[in-house]
Amino acid sequence: MPELFTFVGAAFGVSHHADPEAYKMVIYTAHMLLSAIIALVLVRSAMSNLQLVPKGSQNFMEAYISGVLQMGKDVMGEEAARRYVPLVATIGLFVAIANLIGVIPGFEAPTAFLEFAFTLALAVFIYYNFEGIRRLGVVKYFKHFLGPVWWLYWLMFPIEIVSHFSRLVSLSFRLFGNVKGDDMFLMVILMLAPWLLPMIPFALLTFMALLQAFIFMMLTTVYIGSAIAVEDH
Repeated sequence: MPELFTFVGAAFGVSHHADPEAYKMVIYTAHMLLSAIIALVLVRSAMSNLQLVPKGSQNFMEAYISGVLQMGKDVMGEEAARRYVPLVATIGLFVAIANLIGVIPGFEAPTAFLEFAFTLALAVFIYYNFEGIRRLGVVKYFKHFLGPVWWLYWLMFPIEIVSHFSRLVSLSFRLFGNVKGDDMFLMVILMLAPWLLPMIPFALLTFMALLQAFIFMMLTTVYIGSAIAVEDH
């Protein structure tokens, strides 16, 4: 299979065929840092000149934060949503930018690397369990793993443990698999029509990049909400 051209690979003189490990490390690290820089610049631009009537990047960020907050309210209530909106909004923005980078010819989405997707999923997994234990205590948090029927405790507890760890796998592989598939689709499109950029496939890839970021952000919200809502039972 021909190697997909990247500006970073050309700049650093690395090739997937010559040195796969060095290529992977350079491409992954460079595009991950680029995603973080773009996110920071976007946020900084929105906050640099705050106005009563928002416009430009401030208008975009306010609309985005409002949407994340509303989604959080629907899942965990207003108080908890306001507490966790910085985390959820940051993850959503970072993943969206990381996905969108891969749509641009000459760049590769860092989310197309399993290490990136797994690290994000692991961070979410650790955080929502930590929050559940911090707010409820170890005993009360793990008690809800037992289920409502006492004589099924022995069965429900291992099932719940496996279920929670499966979230880690599904969250990471869902993001990685979809974005990696989009990258392969883009490579095929560019091979078939290198001089005529097909707008419909690019529009579809852009939509899928944003959709995967939304799904990751939504599942993060749901997992946090389910962990802290145990106290209501």
